[in-house]
Amino acid sequence: MSDLDFSEEQIHRYARHIILPNVGGKGQKRLLESKVLIIGAGGLGSPAAYYLAAAGIGTIGIIDFDEVDISNLQRQILYNTADIGRAKVDSAKDTIVSLNPDVKVECYKEKLTSKNIKEIIEGYDIILDGTDNFPTRYLINDACIILNKINVHGSIFRFEGQLTVFKPKEGPCYRCLYPEPPPPGMVPSCQEAGVLGVLPGIIGTLQAIEALKLILKIGRPLIGSLLLYDSLKTEFRQMRLRRDTKCPVCSENPTITELIDYEEFCGVRV
Repeated sequence: MSDLDFSEEQIHRYARHIILPNVGGKGQKRLLESKVLIIGAGGLGSPAAYYLAAAGIGTIGIIDFDEVDISNLQRQILYNTADIGRAKVDSAKDTIVSLNPDVKVECYKEKLTSKNIKEIIEGYDIILDGTDNFPTRYLINDACIILNKINVHGSIFRFEGQLTVFKPKEGPCYRCLYPEPPPPGMVPSCQEAGVLGVLPGIIGTLQAIEALKLILKIGRPLIGSLLLYDSLKTEFRQMRLRRDTKCPVCSENPTITELIDYEEFCGVRV
């Protein structure tokens, strides 16, 4: 596709991108040709998927094995009351396609594991981690390092959120920040601790922005930086991060080169 290959509808749909410095027709073409995988179609994945679809990301993959529950509607904007009981990936696909038919949506209604993650993520340019549990976060991190994939990571807790970008060989990874998982039960989930409904919308939208910057190769992505947001103080803070030279995954001499049992590693095996 060249700049002249846009349909009349696309010219109107993406007009605000096409006239934007550092994006233009070539940038919009790049977005339409890109592939982003969203892991977890919940509070973070919902706004990220919606805005990435609106931006014209050509292929959006969504992996989630859960169904829509009424308690999700307080923050997960891909769904509505009529979707209760439906598979999240099916409902998400309908919402995205109704917003932008240019977008191809790949659905994975399955649990992400060491056995299937490589096959799923290898075809995508950017991986967006919207998960809420430690085993899956470590799994995504290690797989992205092994396959040289960029991981846009976000997390939320009650009134606070954080965001960073893990790019192999250019910055630290998740294990550099958290070499060991917390003891089981030490950090409550959103289901146990609660979360302000708008908060994941802010962090998920910021994840979408980071993905767009990376695809368009503009601005300064959060590689080597951790963005912290406190909604009660309306305060953003940014911390510099450093690679751990002895990291078992991303160092020059890694000791972990294959995926492991992450539930066992985090001590949460059922």
